Amino acid sequence: MTNTQVDTDLFKPARLGPLQLPNRLVMAPLTRNRAGADGVPGPLMATYYTQRASAGLIIAEAAAPNAVGKAYPDIPAIHSAEHVAGWRRVTEAVRAAGGRMFLQLEHGGRIGHPDTSGLVPIAPSAVALPETIHTVGGRKPSVVPRAMTLEDIRSTVADYASAARNAIAAGFEGVEVHAANGYLPHQFLAQGTNRRDDAYGGPVAHRIRFTVEVVRAVADAIGPDRVGLRISPGNTVNGIEEGDTDRIYPALVEALADTGLAYLHLVFADPDQPLFHRIRRAWPGTLIANPALGWGKDLPADGGRAAGERLLAAGADLIALGRAFLANPDLVARLRLGAPLNPVRDRYMMYTGGETGYTDYPTLELSGSRS
Repeated sequence: MTNTQVDTDLFKPARLGPLQLPNRLVMAPLTRNRAGADGVPGPLMATYYTQRASAGLIIAEAAAPNAVGKAYPDIPAIHSAEHVAGWRRVTEAVRAAGGRMFLQLEHGGRIGHPDTSGLVPIAPSAVALPETIHTVGGRKPSVVPRAMTLEDIRSTVADYASAARNAIAAGFEGVEVHAANGYLPHQFLAQGTNRRDDAYGGPVAHRIRFTVEVVRAVADAIGPDRVGLRISPGNTVNGIEEGDTDRIYPALVEALADTGLAYLHLVFADPDQPLFHRIRRAWPGTLIANPALGWGKDLPADGGRAAGERLLAAGADLIALGRAFLANPDLVARLRLGAPLNPVRDRYMMYTGGETGYTDYPTLELSGSRS
């Protein structure tokens, strides 16, 4: 490591709506499956997030806005009084440590299973996930989801808005609507999963409608400056086939450009790709960029710092890092000092429960790395 503190743009303060952020490093939402079976966050989750409170902003892991939206076992939710109380203990601990939190709202859509939620999953169309899915009983074949009716769509939009109000009651500064990585809004955006012939399917203007309605409903519920949107153009995870990526996202961004949202969160952002620059030019507000570090590849030694600095130079306002924050509670200090990073222990990432690989990653003081 070096003994010299390096102050680049990553470590400069920034504004995010009404929030003053001490640095431009955002902890990306990371599903860790450490909530209770009922979706209530427990004390271990409070410890985990408090350890990482030095991030400019924490975007807490995906929380289900309703029962049928539960994608995996032991993920948190935000649709009951018990969920609100559990999350409040987390946000109070993080705030006491000087941190700020948004909560990501994630509806699994077709990514779900009756063994996990007790319900048949719903989706834009009756198109099953083309792979097995993790359930409380282990990996099982995916089930064919029920195609959503117009009433399902209306009630789901309302559930997002209710979940956002619950998140504010739980002490979050705001929420992020997850429209990336193959979950429900992404399923509406993509041709492969959206085979509808009504006002929510077919041409791009129809396929973006569900996401636009969800975002606007959430913004109406809690205020646009408390709302972010996450997108992942071109991402094929969870069997997604968009078909017309370069048309979907400029249209979606244009449809929401006047809303005054807190931010747009672009996953796997690459400043060498023309679409990144099209989105940056079209989006008038804060852009959080999550660097493209290679899907399934080892984390670079710098945790994504160099890639983040390239994105800032290309027009991003904040940089979201995932695995680097997962393994390094004091990531901001390590990057500022040029200290080595803890390796990610993938074995304990999800579905294992407990402290191992979750709250037991050492800080510089504990690891003896400070000089």
